[in-house]
Amino acid sequence: MRAQVRTIEIEGLPVRLRTLAPAGRLRDTLAPTVVLVHGIGMSHRSFARTQRHLARTHRTVAVDLPGFGGLPPVGRTVPFEELGDLVVRAVRSRGAGDLVLVGQSMGTQVVVEAALRHPDVVSAVVLVGPVVDPARRTLVQQALDLARDGFVEDARMNAVVLTDYLRSLRQYVRQLGPMLRYRTEDVVPALVQPVLVVRGDRDPIGRRDWAAALAASARRGALVELPGGHHVQDRQPVAFARLVDEFRRVQTTEDALTGGAPAGGATTGDAR
Repeated sequence: MRAQVRTIEIEGLPVRLRTLAPAGRLRDTLAPTVVLVHGIGMSHRSFARTQRHLARTHRTVAVDLPGFGGLPPVGRTVPFEELGDLVVRAVRSRGAGDLVLVGQSMGTQVVVEAALRHPDVVSAVVLVGPVVDPARRTLVQQALDLARDGFVEDARMNAVVLTDYLRSLRQYVRQLGPMLRYRTEDVVPALVQPVLVVRGDRDPIGRRDWAAALAASARRGALVELPGGHHVQDRQPVAFARLVDEFRRVQTTEDALTGGAPAGGATTGDAR
């Protein structure tokens, strides 16, 4: 299975799309497309292992945001509202139908904005290692937690983090302040879509109390923990891909039975 890679411009901002899908489904509008959005400083590589597993049954698109993944720096901060619009517009331009948005770390802020602004297109949201915990919103606290996570991740992921950070440093600096200030906890309760929060059980950034509170605040929310750190989607690609697939299928069934009405409440699970 070979990825189709395209870089497109939306109002002057470059977005790279890496599409993997079962044979004949590169422009599938019948089933939801699973869209993978990386965290600050990162690229599609943080989802590479998960995307390969998801793409066995789903059309998938991994996004490189402007200024990241080797794309040229933008020269300005890009608001999360704009990033959310960019992701939806870019993916839809390549023949996608409904979207299941999966964001990791800062990518969770991008996908909740996209879901808030495009409820007619986004059918479900998955938040992996969500940021930023209101109790740890300072640069020093986040830097310490990131350093702690380095001891949890394996050598391969630490190498990906380091090399991705180096090539996106200029945009990283511009997006860091907005990331720290963005209040994910204010947006999630307003989403009409089901929300799945996933965290690694050793993640020092997306801590359990914060992740559980975020899931509980959603109209239809759930929390699942998998063994691993902040990049748990990379540590547990098979389990994570199965989780996303199960979540999508369950929510599709519930929507068919209830007409999409909010079910209320959050559930917590452990997929070990």
